[in-house]
Amino acid sequence: MSAPHLIWFRNDLRLADHAALIGAAKAGPVVALYVLDDDAPGHWRMGAAQRWWLHHSLAALGRDLAARGGALVLRRGSAAAVVPEVAQAIGAAAVHTLTHYEPWAKAQDAEVARAVTLKRYHGALLAPPASVLAGGGGRYRIFTPWWKKLLEQMPPPRPQPVPDMAFATLPAGDDLGDWGLLPTKPDWSGGFEIWTPGEAGAAARLATFLAVAHGYDAGRNLPSQEGSSRLSPHLALGEISVRTVWHAVADAIPAAQAEPYLRELGWRDFAANILDQFPDHGDVPGRAQFDDMGFRNAPDDLAAWQRGRTGYPIVDAGMRQLWTTGWMHNRVRMIAASFLVKHLLVDWRVGERWFWDCLVDADLGANSLGWQWVMGSGVDSSPFNRVFAPLSQSAKFDAAGYIRRWVPELAQLPDAVIHDPAAAEPMLLRAAGVTLGRTYPRPIVDHAEGRARALAAYAAARG
Repeated sequence: MSAPHLIWFRNDLRLADHAALIGAAKAGPVVALYVLDDDAPGHWRMGAAQRWWLHHSLAALGRDLAARGGALVLRRGSAAAVVPEVAQAIGAAAVHTLTHYEPWAKAQDAEVARAVTLKRYHGALLAPPASVLAGGGGRYRIFTPWWKKLLEQMPPPRPQPVPDMAFATLPAGDDLGDWGLLPTKPDWSGGFEIWTPGEAGAAARLATFLAVAHGYDAGRNLPSQEGSSRLSPHLALGEISVRTVWHAVADAIPAAQAEPYLRELGWRDFAANILDQFPDHGDVPGRAQFDDMGFRNAPDDLAAWQRGRTGYPIVDAGMRQLWTTGWMHNRVRMIAASFLVKHLLVDWRVGERWFWDCLVDADLGANSLGWQWVMGSGVDSSPFNRVFAPLSQSAKFDAAGYIRRWVPELAQLPDAVIHDPAAAEPMLLRAAGVTLGRTYPRPIVDHAEGRARALAAYAAARG
């Protein structure tokens, strides 16, 4: 039998449309490896919510390999050391992996390539970031011209099926349960039962979305409706390839209806493009004037925001949904993030880290791009003086049902006042069983005052 080939899985936990797996399977018998490396990412080690997802995703991938006669070898430690160690132990002819663009992933690749033959493949994105270039050969930093250029390469190639595989003798590995990825004492993951991690779960989620994808452009902004795809956690850990999603949507609905969603897939690629150019984008403002914003140290306000107790129902609904399910509606993410960094004038990196720990779809590129976009500090972002007005946003996007679901103490309020209980007539509050300051908090900051404070801080920073 020929020498084995090691397939190194990372955030690409699938068998279908996996170029590295296809390359390894063509070359010889395969050994599949996943390394849990908590050191290389530093303070960006995988957060608690996504670790829950990872446990179930690895279990699913292991079952899928077992059904084909193989297995998934698990090791914990420095990937830069463990991958060569396993490769040399099995006499691997080469290590095969998909290219990822987080700074630690690029550092791991460089280290592994110094020790063994490393074959890297495109497959985590629609197109390699460095392939989307301006006319003069430079990299794009603004989404719209970047998107137009990306479209010249689209559609991406059709997804490839799971390859036929022969499996080599396996080295020893860890037991998944020993990694302690699942929460205990307490187990806060009860609300995560809405998710089905793994490749089969991703396929089922895509099928569900395709039934409503024609209405995505309007539905994605309405938190009370199921208008978004909810594929982001599956994409974050690579349980389904982005080109599989692209072609499924493009094939299912007319081009004009598909474009808004395909454009959102483009934003995911664009985030990787920015991270590839600015590896510290999760920590450093993209614009120098935001280096000294005079952020407040406000632990009580921060805690109220984290717990969904700000007195702004749409913000509170979003933060409670995040804590309970590990996910938040995208429109509400923008509103909640804007409230923290502008109304409360808390450092955007504090909110970014909270999301990183709580989101099952945490992705460094997308997470940092989103927070810097809201803050106004990114290389492509909304102006800082665009301050989301949470009360009017709540009414505009018909969030009454969403608030009733996640802020049940307000459920009996009529639509006309549920967005702003602090402005409701006392009689209406009494009839709905709402006592401000007791059953539901009063607003922790006045909208106009918070906006004025934020704009004053911005003016001072610019000066």
